[in-house]
Amino acid sequence: MPRRTPSNPRTSRSADRSRRAAGTRRAAAPEAPAAPSQTPRPRETAAARTARAHRVLALLRAAYPQATCALRHRSAYELLVATILSAQCTDERVNLVTPEVFHRWPDAAALAAADPAELEDVIRSTGFFRNKARSLLGMARLVCAEHGGRIPDTMDALVRLPGVARKTANCVLGTWYGRNDGIVVDTHVGRLAVRLGLAPRARDGKDAERIEQDLMELVPRDAWTWLSHALIEHGRRICTARGPQCAVCPLAPECPSAGRV
Repeated sequence: MPRRTPSNPRTSRSADRSRRAAGTRRAAAPEAPAAPSQTPRPRETAAARTARAHRVLALLRAAYPQATCALRHRSAYELLVATILSAQCTDERVNLVTPEVFHRWPDAAALAAADPAELEDVIRSTGFFRNKARSLLGMARLVCAEHGGRIPDTMDALVRLPGVARKTANCVLGTWYGRNDGIVVDTHVGRLAVRLGLAPRARDGKDAERIEQDLMELVPRDAWTWLSHALIEHGRRICTARGPQCAVCPLAPECPSAGRV
């Protein structure tokens, strides 16, 4: 009969203590709380969204009844030049630069004949000054060649000018010519449209084409130009990109993002 090896009493006692300690830890460990069930927010119908958009408009009108373009200008030419310069630049900076631009080159004919190096030096602080100088010179030359020095008043003609895309054309048509052919969607308008839930088809706040289409379907045409200016002003004052002031926002009662961003 095989002989059993006697166990080491110290090893056995140590093993017993380890098992008891492990059991104690398992018993003391609290159970993980069940994940709270999140009730999905009901999908907003098109009719409900339209009604809410009109309430947002009313709140905006009460807050910004005199909203208008922040770029200082006295003519369609000055507004177009300022809008081209405003790309990737603040309106405040543009307003510091344009007085000298308009003093040296008061109309499209003068700008068309400008020395590129001199123009670049004047607009340098607005950023991307070489590209902007090329756009301004090209715009002015085409305006003189095809429109007799007058800034055109149609979307098709404006977007043919160098440096002019739909956003810039909408700004000139709506602000100067009083034509609501579209809605200006800049960084503020895009951000607010998404936060307000008024651009359901947009991928994000930079999806300008879809945001414009969504807003045009929700907002009466005669409010398109004013809406852009009001949203821009609201985006600068309260609904900023970082740290929006939802607690004092007049749109909060109609904003699905209030207190969530």
